[in-house]
Amino acid sequence: MEHAELLTRLLKQVSRSFYLTLRVLPRAIRPQIGLAYLLARTTDTIADTELIPLEQRLEALRKLWERILGLSSAPLNFDGLAQQQGAPAEKLLLEKTEASLALLQNLSPADLKLVREVLATITSGQELDLQRFADAAAKKTIALETAAELDDYTFRVAGCVGEFWTKICRAHLFPNAKLDEAQFIADGIRFGKGLQLVNILRDLPADLKNGRCYLPLEKLEPLKLLPETLLSPANEQKFLPLFRDYLDQAEAHLAAGWRYTNTLPFGQFRLRLACAWPILIGAKTIAKLRAANVIELSQRVKVSRSEVRGMIFLSLLACPLPAVWRKLYLPGGKAVDSGGNLA
Repeated sequence: MEHAELLTRLLKQVSRSFYLTLRVLPRAIRPQIGLAYLLARTTDTIADTELIPLEQRLEALRKLWERILGLSSAPLNFDGLAQQQGAPAEKLLLEKTEASLALLQNLSPADLKLVREVLATITSGQELDLQRFADAAAKKTIALETAAELDDYTFRVAGCVGEFWTKICRAHLFPNAKLDEAQFIADGIRFGKGLQLVNILRDLPADLKNGRCYLPLEKLEPLKLLPETLLSPANEQKFLPLFRDYLDQAEAHLAAGWRYTNTLPFGQFRLRLACAWPILIGAKTIAKLRAANVIELSQRVKVSRSEVRGMIFLSLLACPLPAVWRKLYLPGGKAVDSGGNLA
C-alpha cells in the first residue's frame, strides 16, 4: 500500500464517521490531522486487543510511543496483535504501522512537534485506562473514584485533540486572525471533552458489561448506587437524574464547541462544517439519551445514518447564511461560559 493510500483508503476503513470530517477539511491541514488520527487509531487498536495479555499490550504501546517520539528506531512487528483482530481493516492497520510511522517524516518540524505532543497525551490516557481497569470483568466492575479522574480522562483522549486541532488550524489557515487565543484554545479543549463524554454516556451499557464504569464513585455513593446495578429498573428514579446531569455537562461542553466553531473566520467554510458535524451528531445523541429510560439505554441509543445525512445536508445549505447557520445548534440553556463541570 502506497503511503498516500494510508491517508485515504485505509483511513476511510478505520475512521468510521470521522472520515466525513476529514474529507471536508482544507487540504493544508488534512495530512497532519489524518496522520495523527491514523496513529491514534493504531494505539487504540493495540489497547483494545483483549485477547493479548495486558503487559504485552502495554509494552507494544510503549514501543510505538517511543517510535512516534523519535526516541527509538527499532523496527516494530505487530503481526501477533494483527492476527487477533476481528476486523480486516484493523488487522491491516497494525500490519502497516511502519508505513504510517514513515509518514511522520513528511511533516514540518512544527507540525511534527504538535502531532507528537497529542499522540503522547492520547497514549498516556490509553495506558492509564488499561492499568485502571486491569482487573475489570463482567462479574467485577471497577469505577473511577472522582469527577476529577473523569475530567482528566476526557482531556487525555479527546480534549487534547481539540487543542492540537486548534493549533494546527491556526498555524496553517488563519495565523493572523485576531482572536482571544486563550478562550479559543479552552473552547477547543472543551469541544473534544464534550464529544468524549457523549461517547462515554452512550456506551455506558457496553462498558458496564465489561466491568468498566466511568461514572465516578463519589457521585454514585451518596445516591446509594452501585456500578453493577446502575441500569436496573429498580434504580431508575435515582440513576436517571444523575445521568441527565452528565448529559447537561456534555451539552455545555458542546455549546463551548459551537462557540468555538463560530469564532472561526467566516470564510473558513470547510473547517466550520468539519467542526459542526460532530457537534450536531453529539447534540442529537444527547437528546435521544435524555429521552430514554434505563431499558432503552441498555439497548444502546444511536443516531441513524439517515439522520446524519439530514444534518449534513442542512449544514451545507446554512453554511453561507450566518443567521441560519447560528440556529443549527441551540444549546439547552446551560451557561457556556462556565467550566461545565459537575460540582
